[in-house]
Amino acid sequence: MTFKLKSGAILGAFAALLMAGAASAAGKIAVITPYLAQPGTQFYVEAFQAEAKANGWEVNVIDTKGDVAAAISRIEDVSNQKVDAIVINVDPAQVAAGLETAKAANIPVFGMDAGVNPLLVTNVTSDGTAMAAETANFVIKRINAKGNVVMFVFDAFPPVQIRGAKADEIFKASPDIKILDRVTPDVADGGIADSRAKMEAILTANPDKGSIAAVWAAWDQPALGALQAIEAAGRQNEGIVITGIDANPQAREAVAKKTNFEATVAQDFKGIGKATADAVKSHLAGEKLAEVIYVPTKLITADNAND
Repeated sequence: MTFKLKSGAILGAFAALLMAGAASAAGKIAVITPYLAQPGTQFYVEAFQAEAKANGWEVNVIDTKGDVAAAISRIEDVSNQKVDAIVINVDPAQVAAGLETAKAANIPVFGMDAGVNPLLVTNVTSDGTAMAAETANFVIKRINAKGNVVMFVFDAFPPVQIRGAKADEIFKASPDIKILDRVTPDVADGGIADSRAKMEAILTANPDKGSIAAVWAAWDQPALGALQAIEAAGRQNEGIVITGIDANPQAREAVAKKTNFEATVAQDFKGIGKATADAVKSHLAGEKLAEVIYVPTKLITADNAND
């Protein structure tokens, strides 16, 4: 009798260990993004992969190279392959058909700097509204709330779209600030080259010193392209203030050197990748997650760019 009780206890403990192991080792995870050319995306995908490896997961990273429509078919493909979970870095509204396929297959989908959507378990991201407010207010202070501002935005991607919307709101509240142009660059190659070309055209159309007070960019690549255009035109001494968001290595270097690129915001890309992996693990273990999980950010200027 005693032996049977001990055996039952051992079997129960062994079953519990198996369940815990199943929760920690999800098996196959698909990560799907059209934006792997962006440094930020690369960083949090790499961080996710590192955490997944520690959890014993097999990760398949799928880059559709700027093709959002292709992301839908890839979500459908991996759903039919019965992966354990899907992580997306794309506007969920634009891939709804794929998400519906995942839902029908009972496969959980997680956003990694994607957007809020009822078809996602959660979205792990930075607070885009706060980042935009911080950089827009930095610009206003630096130009004494007066002058023409060029904005680089990307409304097709929710985390970036909300940055532009918040900056619009803040700039419009200053009566002496005028939005000279609101530019959406081609991001197929990362965004620097096309942003430079578009900024060159804006500089040509506004040749007078003081005609452009600042460039506000919703992420670093357009800010870097604008900096290249300003320097190539020999207008770096006009006091044109540039800000970005992401604090990628090139941006940090430009800020540290005290160029026109004066400020950016450091997202914790590794933190986003790790937090997304943690969210997958927690959900598969049966935990309830918030609709959005925010990872902290930090304003970067010449004072702390080398930290």
